[in-house]
Amino acid sequence: MFRTLGGGDLATNGTKATHPHAVTDLCEEGNRLYATALRTGRIARADVETAPCLMEFALLHPDPDDADWLRPVPPTLALAQRLHPLEQEITERRRLSVALADVFEPFMDLSTTQESTPTHSITVLEGLDRINAALDLATSHCRTEMLTVQPSGRRRPEQRLIEGLERDKPLIERGVRIRTLYQHTARYSPDRLAYVDHFANGKVEYRTIDELVDRLIVCDETVAFIPIQDDRQVALELRHPGLVRYLIKVFEFMWDRAVPLSAGAPYETAPDGITDIQHSIAKLLVEGHVDEAIARRLGMNVRTCRAHIAKLAQALGSGSRAQLGYLIAQSGMLDRDH
Repeated sequence: MFRTLGGGDLATNGTKATHPHAVTDLCEEGNRLYATALRTGRIARADVETAPCLMEFALLHPDPDDADWLRPVPPTLALAQRLHPLEQEITERRRLSVALADVFEPFMDLSTTQESTPTHSITVLEGLDRINAALDLATSHCRTEMLTVQPSGRRRPEQRLIEGLERDKPLIERGVRIRTLYQHTARYSPDRLAYVDHFANGKVEYRTIDELVDRLIVCDETVAFIPIQDDRQVALELRHPGLVRYLIKVFEFMWDRAVPLSAGAPYETAPDGITDIQHSIAKLLVEGHVDEAIARRLGMNVRTCRAHIAKLAQALGSGSRAQLGYLIAQSGMLDRDH
């Protein structure tokens, strides 16, 4: 809400005027009129109706000799009046900081041995704001390489793309290497491809693979982030060296089996007429997964997944879902080297 001006000044329409801004952002009209008043020694009250902030901030006061005129408060005095409460607040905060240091000082020696071991190397982050703040802090300290695993899902909203650009752009400008793993379906996402194009000239590499488990971000081999809920509202920040090294090995395992995004479509047809993506679906079908679970794991919608299953059934001559599983097992297609 706007503040009511002090001193009871009325606008020309008879209502109290408002001119909302901080004194540190004195408006252009206020600047001009205050400077005029300082140069001439006074200014007509009627002339300052367009900048009532001058009275609100006590930069002008009534002329004791003539009620139609206002006199300027010297800037040194006006500044001192505003600095005084700030200096008091600073003094109080310094006193509080000293008091807090005194409270925790007895515990410092007790925690020395604990800090030398990674007892606090796993931090639970609840809520997107806290997760993003931790990610921003980690990426701001990243100096050599960031590894990311980004499973596909619904198309990323524009705001999330903007946030990703804002986070990755400073890394690339610092010369940080970025390696990102997507699922094959990312090759057909215009938003994802547009995002990749922004960094075509940086030290970035993108590869795709048929199946990813969940998101992963690793910065400089020192900190990793993983989600622990499907809605991604809770994440873990991991700084235990052993855990981070293990996650890096998992990333490298998938990276070696992934296809560079620049290599073109990976869904090549094998001599048996089965594409790579259909081979991945066949493996999950034999393992007993339903269509929705297969689609989620391969980063595609259910309709696309079922279309691939239909093509797979046609290629193997299957007339039913039960027969399809049997024919997959009998065909030996799951034995071929990928």
